[in-house]
Amino acid sequence: MRLVSAINRFGWGQRESGSSDIPLREWLSRQLDAPDTAMFRTVGPCSDGLIALREQRKAKLQGDPLVKPIFQTEVTTQLDNLLVTDQPFRERLAWFWFNHFTVSLRQGGTRAVIGAYMREAIRPHVTGRFSDMLLAVMRHPAMLMYLDSASSIGPTSPAGRKSHHGLNENLARECLELHTVSSASGYTQTDVTSFAAILTGWSIDMKAEQPGFVFREKAHEPGEKTVMGHTFPEGEDGGVQALHFLGTHPATYRHIATQMVGHFMSDTPSPQDINHITSVLRDSDGDLREASLALADLHDTNRSGSKFRSPMDYATAVMRALSLGGEPSHPDDSHSPAHQLYSAFASLGQPLWTAPLPNGWSDNAADWSAPADMLARTDWAWRMAAHVRSGDPMEIAHIAIGPALRPQTQLAMHHAGSRQDSLALLFSSPEFQRR
Repeated sequence: MRLVSAINRFGWGQRESGSSDIPLREWLSRQLDAPDTAMFRTVGPCSDGLIALREQRKAKLQGDPLVKPIFQTEVTTQLDNLLVTDQPFRERLAWFWFNHFTVSLRQGGTRAVIGAYMREAIRPHVTGRFSDMLLAVMRHPAMLMYLDSASSIGPTSPAGRKSHHGLNENLARECLELHTVSSASGYTQTDVTSFAAILTGWSIDMKAEQPGFVFREKAHEPGEKTVMGHTFPEGEDGGVQALHFLGTHPATYRHIATQMVGHFMSDTPSPQDINHITSVLRDSDGDLREASLALADLHDTNRSGSKFRSPMDYATAVMRALSLGGEPSHPDDSHSPAHQLYSAFASLGQPLWTAPLPNGWSDNAADWSAPADMLARTDWAWRMAAHVRSGDPMEIAHIAIGPALRPQTQLAMHHAGSRQDSLALLFSSPEFQRR
């Protein structure tokens, strides 16, 4: 039987008993080799959100009346899937890469398109090449809106000479620092400015019948540009070439390997583990499937529970342990499982798609384990346990955390005054806080 520790480390928490007797790497590869089973039938493409946003602005409507239902439907369908997915490793990878390429509701008016961004730019590429995901992200309206790159204009372009507007370096800077090579590569401010010039003209056509990405040649800074010693031609293809260069750079492979090991293995990744994933990325030309499966080589049962669960991890694991979800949630039903999960993220300090900065949410225990944070988890878990009136708490405990269940926790659960108290003790235990 697969160890529960591996299921928790690579997934979102065990849901009911159903572990089959196959090796870890095979369990992981089955999820990545099969098509994505997530079904999002009730949502449309990014263009639908842009049309709603356009019509709202045109009519000067207050309160997001056209965008709000699109956003609510995205929330319910994506969180419904998170609760019941039978591909928990693939699902964790999707959310990991979303956090790497963070788009947040905090700025840029992204509410209309952030769900589509997750479905269109991230999910299709979690088993592909990193450079392909990078290109999809950089072209997506959500990212262009979030980092205000759609309005970046080449100073000497026809549009720049006419409007006297100039470069916006946000996207170029974050792409270099956070998404690809990182500051460890030694790029300079000159590289940032040059890369921003390469990306001028990458914009959004809001007037089209199907709004979306457009390259505006008249806003593009003319001439060749050089980034990190490599020269790229003018035009849209120059940007595509630059992104391929950055997406396949050795420093990028090391940076994303560090993040992958940090997310799945330890807050303080070992150089050996980082080197292993880096070498897999390098030898496979950035194949994310191969790199993801290589994480299984690092799994050590002696290190189980080494990662502290973030609020999103924790709330999802609790609700999966309680077998909540299954029927599609209605966007307007505040008592639906998806809405309960959405509310939990917010109340526990990690509201959905709302990272404070472009570097996304922290992966480190120190940022989630303050006394007030732990008290909030206990309070939420106790209230959540009240909603579930079937299932033996001890059986739930063994399914959820397996051999990691401590005798002290079992004893406390046995002597609890009620079923609700017993479950709250389980979900408040040190071993449940980690994966």
